[in-house]
Amino acid sequence: MATAAGTGIVTGAVGIIVNAGNTRPHCHFPTDLLLRVRSIDLMKSAQGVNRTKHHTDLYHTDAFIIRRGQNFQMGISLSRPFDPKNDKLHLILKTGPLPTVAKGTQVDVPLVESLVGGRWEAAAVKQEGNRIQLSVNSPATTAIGRYQLTVETTCVGGHAVSTHDPANDVYILFNPWCEEDTVFMDSEEERREYVLNDVGRIYYGTQDQIGQRTWNYGQFDDGILAICLFILEKSGTPPSGWGDPVNVVRVISAMINAVDDNGVLVGNWSGNYSAGTSPTVWSGSIEILREYHKNNAAPVKYGQCWAFAGVFTTVLRCLGIPARTVTNYSSAHDTDVSLTTDVYLDENLDPINHLNTDSVWNFHVWNDCWMARPDLPLGNGGWQAVDATPQETSQGTFRCGPTALTAVRNGYVYLKHDTPFVFAEVNSDKIYWQKNADGTFNQIYSEKKTVGHSISTKAVGSDERSDITHLYKHAEGTEQERIAVETACRYGSKAAAYSSSAAEDVSLKVSMDGKGPKMGQDVDLSITMVNSSAEHRTIVLHSQVSVMYYTGVHKAIIGQDRTDVLEWTLEYKDYKDQLVDQAALMLTLSGRVNETQRILATQFSFRLRTPDLSIKVNQTTTVKDVII
Repeated sequence: MATAAGTGIVTGAVGIIVNAGNTRPHCHFPTDLLLRVRSIDLMKSAQGVNRTKHHTDLYHTDAFIIRRGQNFQMGISLSRPFDPKNDKLHLILKTGPLPTVAKGTQVDVPLVESLVGGRWEAAAVKQEGNRIQLSVNSPATTAIGRYQLTVETTCVGGHAVSTHDPANDVYILFNPWCEEDTVFMDSEEERREYVLNDVGRIYYGTQDQIGQRTWNYGQFDDGILAICLFILEKSGTPPSGWGDPVNVVRVISAMINAVDDNGVLVGNWSGNYSAGTSPTVWSGSIEILREYHKNNAAPVKYGQCWAFAGVFTTVLRCLGIPARTVTNYSSAHDTDVSLTTDVYLDENLDPINHLNTDSVWNFHVWNDCWMARPDLPLGNGGWQAVDATPQETSQGTFRCGPTALTAVRNGYVYLKHDTPFVFAEVNSDKIYWQKNADGTFNQIYSEKKTVGHSISTKAVGSDERSDITHLYKHAEGTEQERIAVETACRYGSKAAAYSSSAAEDVSLKVSMDGKGPKMGQDVDLSITMVNSSAEHRTIVLHSQVSVMYYTGVHKAIIGQDRTDVLEWTLEYKDYKDQLVDQAALMLTLSGRVNETQRILATQFSFRLRTPDLSIKVNQTTTVKDVII
């Protein structure tokens, strides 16, 4: 034995080193006794068992993508054979800028003898020489995101941690195939449509002239998953909250629009798109998302509701949340939480435009996403409305939802999130107010069936349109529907002004023939008035026609008249120089029944159809003849 000069430590033998001073004991062993990780095999081939069983084989990437709450396999090559009696091994997964065990952003996955399920755990299922194969479970509450993976080994010779390799990062998504996950959807046909389908239909126009366009969601395209997680990161929200789909969709709702947080798309309804791309040019989400990422989160110009909704569907499906794009026709925009759509008229029954801040959009596109709602009373799980178009703030940020459709249907506007706003969009009564000589206003008329029609989404498994109005509201005029409206209005800012139904003996309706007028032609509409009383009734109608953006924002009044006839015509010369996007027009009619002094009023929105385009292809044409 020999003593190293000045140290007091005995040297010269392999084994325990005796410490003669106050320092802690050390272990010195030949390096071949340490258990080191040579390589990690995540079996991440798109055709492999992991990605096929996790339904992530469609992603165009070599990354390892799995869904939470589901078992996966992995292999580890070690510097020597693993000895279960003397060696220990565990996985370390980290996500976010400051991973911590307490917040669930650092996970230490222990090696156990047998798997229990519902927790992070790993078990050795096969060992051949220096290679060990593990079966790994994760809980269905795991925060989604990109995790850095390392492996720590411990043995009598000491411990070692593998070097982080970005190629072994683990992408964890929500899991609609897992019953324990709050986004679980039990229909395989619906999962294929609302998670795995990367092409869809978005509807536009008016309830009488429903148009459709194909939208390429492209959630599996190369780089899109990384961009979706990039968007979450740019939100500045802590990754510890990314396990709750309610929180995640709320964050994404805010991040799809550029207001507040430099999100993906800048909204523009002005008609001037010279500084960017016109919203009507986009046909899918991929180009928008890639441009946002390429420019390091500089918002993309420009979008309108269908583009916001199309991108939103892409991000939700990409992250594993079942989602669909939804169009509501005659969609109200309530600006004062009155739960009514208010129209103000002067003494002559002409609209007072500066007071008419509420509006009814010809159509508005938003999203439904599917999840349980443990934060709400039982019965409110399932489809939830979410909206990324910046209309009104929610808790100080431009976002909307998730709002339970069952709460909207029943008028339970006191339930979170943003249920009053969504309810008003689909089922508010339109109330007309007339200005008095002293400046006050009286409620003179209400329409109960003017808002929320033909709520549409692409059908499951086909390109047909599916009408889902019944999910948002009871049938118009039924007792259930009226109860829902009255229930909701009790919580509105004008609860005292809400008028219950009263007897009306004259009704007013506007209609058009066929598919409606074409651009470049005169517009002819029919006005129908029905007298349900046994008495004679007379009325003179005031008419006003306005050019408007599809959102219901007026651009210009192009005609006013008084009439007692039942045919109404707008000549081409009166509107040809005033049209904007979507060629939308609105006719406002109001009048008083002379015998009863009852007020009648209605608004009718329509658009001018562009000429149909017909393309005929020669039967002998081949693919090589087509130049794109």
